[in-house]
Amino acid sequence: MSDRLLVLVRHGQSEWNLKNLFTGWKDPDLTEQGIAEAKDAGRKLKAQDLSFDVAFTSDLTRAQHTLKLMLAEIGQTGLPTTKNLALNERDYGDLSGLNKDDARKKWGEEQVLIWRRSYDVPPPGGESLKDTLARTLPYYVQEILPGVLRGQRTLIAAHGNSLRALIMVLEKLTPEQILKRELATGAPVVYRLNADSTVASKVDLAA
Repeated sequence: MSDRLLVLVRHGQSEWNLKNLFTGWKDPDLTEQGIAEAKDAGRKLKAQDLSFDVAFTSDLTRAQHTLKLMLAEIGQTGLPTTKNLALNERDYGDLSGLNKDDARKKWGEEQVLIWRRSYDVPPPGGESLKDTLARTLPYYVQEILPGVLRGQRTLIAAHGNSLRALIMVLEKLTPEQILKRELATGAPVVYRLNADSTVASKVDLAA
């Protein structure tokens, strides 16, 4: 029987991460550091002797570029890949493109912290983490999980908040626990699932 492999990787540093901007559904590419992080993630997967049958990524360049660089490192550049906006980063609405310090000046530090770190309070015109979960989780359950349970070794390159939505379910975290969970850029998290979709084992390949 296969080991029901599911690997989650947050994209490498983007140009807007570097500039301290709210990114959301905006589409900047990776920085030089982000490219290095993505390649390093691929090397970590190769060092674990991991290979894949399918990959999934978001509709955004930074996640797609990260996936492409990882697959090049593990020698799987032709891997069947599905792109879907269900895996996109949380939409920050009116905050998108703003410098985080400028946003704090405009709305106040406490309000911006609530938008960033509460589970169910969205920024103006955007999504809360709860909204992101409502978009990401059905896609995972319907389109990704069945393949994993059939033994398809699956790699997902996506974003901090869309992946946190999946981690919340995989690791049975509460809304309070998931808010404290940080995901490093370009750091693979390797899960092996039981036949009932619960987690059998987890290895975090963060440096």
